[in-house]
Amino acid sequence: MKSNKLVWKILVVIYLIVFTLIIVLAYNHALPEYLTKNDKAGHVFLYGLATFLGQLAGNWRTVKFWSKALPLFPLLFVIFTVVEELAQSLSPNRTFDIGDLVASSFGIMIGYFLAEMQKPKSI
Repeated sequence: MKSNKLVWKILVVIYLIVFTLIIVLAYNHALPEYLTKNDKAGHVFLYGLATFLGQLAGNWRTVKFWSKALPLFPLLFVIFTVVEELAQSLSPNRTFDIGDLVASSFGIMIGYFLAEMQKPKSI
């Protein structure tokens, strides 16, 4: 089982590099056109996959908030998503887009529910 956890962590690191590269390219207005044509679908896919991998690599960790157990990775990723989308309004090459925020949030929800389907009974 430890090797399985290691695989998920390696996949997360690889995905984090790809995700960061996409963000840097977007801020520099250097994304290939084929990646920008389906912007909303891209948000759903990228954020969904990130959430799925984060949940599995993080072993479904939770944090207590008002006696509720909230999933840690999706919670942190939602905060990151909102901050990153708001930061776009400060960039000369980007703009804040509520549609992107909705698509990203939808992706996070999908990734979370797909990860929950993989959750072992013992967790």
